[in-house]
Amino acid sequence: MSRTTAASTVSTLSVVFFSGTGTTDLLAQAIGEGAASVTDVQVKLLRITGEQIDKGRWQDDAVLEALSASDAIVFGSPTFMGGAAAPFKAFADATAGIWYGRGWVGKFAGGFTISGSPSGDKLHTLAYFNLLAAQHGMTWLNWNELPHQTDGTNRLASFMGLMAQNGGPPGSPPALDPADALSAGKYGRYLAQQVRRYAAVSQPEAVAAPA
Repeated sequence: MSRTTAASTVSTLSVVFFSGTGTTDLLAQAIGEGAASVTDVQVKLLRITGEQIDKGRWQDDAVLEALSASDAIVFGSPTFMGGAAAPFKAFADATAGIWYGRGWVGKFAGGFTISGSPSGDKLHTLAYFNLLAAQHGMTWLNWNELPHQTDGTNRLASFMGLMAQNGGPPGSPPALDPADALSAGKYGRYLAQQVRRYAAVSQPEAVAAPA
């Protein structure tokens, strides 16, 4: 008698982000926790820091190597002055070599952002992340959750990616609105589920094990 087996693979979802005050970091953690709740998904949180930037140039080979080894990359930044924060843009510019070599083609991508008001022109930041993914030939994953849910899921009605609002006064300790924290976890889980769905259909056919 023989039995059919299929190799089990693990998908890697990496969250690369800049956080100025710590709230974007909290969002990244919540997204990571949601993604990690999906079977066969490992999560990497990769924070962009000012120490990685020298004379305007961002460099961290270890971060780029980790991203290149990932199945999905989620971009994150607070929205500053209508767009992604400067340190994130420095990181994005530093991926030009990967772009030229088409190193991220076919990877999945998503994005998230936060600002101090319900709008704050956050859509522009998500649109930039989408364009960055397009430049790299990645497949962008939108979000499926409807707004106006009783638990506050997707309360800011964003479908291109995750939006959140920092409701605390300037200088207050970093904290997330409970609905935004819940949304971040759901968003991370949704992204991971889509990655695993693709992995399931793209795995090699099962082989018959010896009796």
